[in-house]
Amino acid sequence: MDYFRPAEERGSVDLGWLQSQHSFSFANYYDPKHMGYSVLRVINQDTVAPAQGFATHSHKDMEIISYVTQGVVEHVDSMGNRYQVPAGDIQVMSAGTGVSHSEYNASDSEPLEFLQIWLKPQQLGLAPAYQQANIQQRQTLTPLVTPDGRDGSLLMKQDAALYRLTLPAHSEFKLEVMKACAYLHVVSGAAKLQQTGRELHNIRVGDGAGFSGEPVLLLTEDYPLEALWFDLPSA
Repeated sequence: MDYFRPAEERGSVDLGWLQSQHSFSFANYYDPKHMGYSVLRVINQDTVAPAQGFATHSHKDMEIISYVTQGVVEHVDSMGNRYQVPAGDIQVMSAGTGVSHSEYNASDSEPLEFLQIWLKPQQLGLAPAYQQANIQQRQTLTPLVTPDGRDGSLLMKQDAALYRLTLPAHSEFKLEVMKACAYLHVVSGAAKLQQTGRELHNIRVGDGAGFSGEPVLLLTEDYPLEALWFDLPSA
């Protein structure tokens, strides 16, 4: 393990209507030791109050992924898209030359919880694009967003891939680092992880870890694990 980001040390934001935990430096939270990992720039764990949200704002030259864990996102953008993104759906917005959008909690009574994920694109100045899909878990490691859309995944304009990992309690799974490095972010549950010749390390909800080289062995005990696995190029 080359990098570890404990959940309790993330940047914290409380705006009343928004509770957010920042794995990397973002907006008013700045820490030079945590500026991203490879081309992965942002992982924000956001909880949005009922009928509240992010008013129209703009992005440029960024691959923006929303991973909804509870509730429904109401999405409107300058490309003419107006969609609801429920829990279980994956949304990808390639900002490219520039796009404006808003994101609101579609419910008047229930909170919205989702991860906002940003990756730098491989090339600047591309045309903006929008994609959304519900991708069922077909195996322990299922591709969600890839550079070639393989196995029904959405497209990313970067030589990187995002997978959903689900692992039952009392089981193990070996993760291969296919590119220059990889990053694991725990969505729910807990596990122990190990690379060859290194001690076991506990990882739990909100934790993140970066790897290069040897495969990563994950072992669960009393709880199942849901996590996001990013296969990443050199920065």
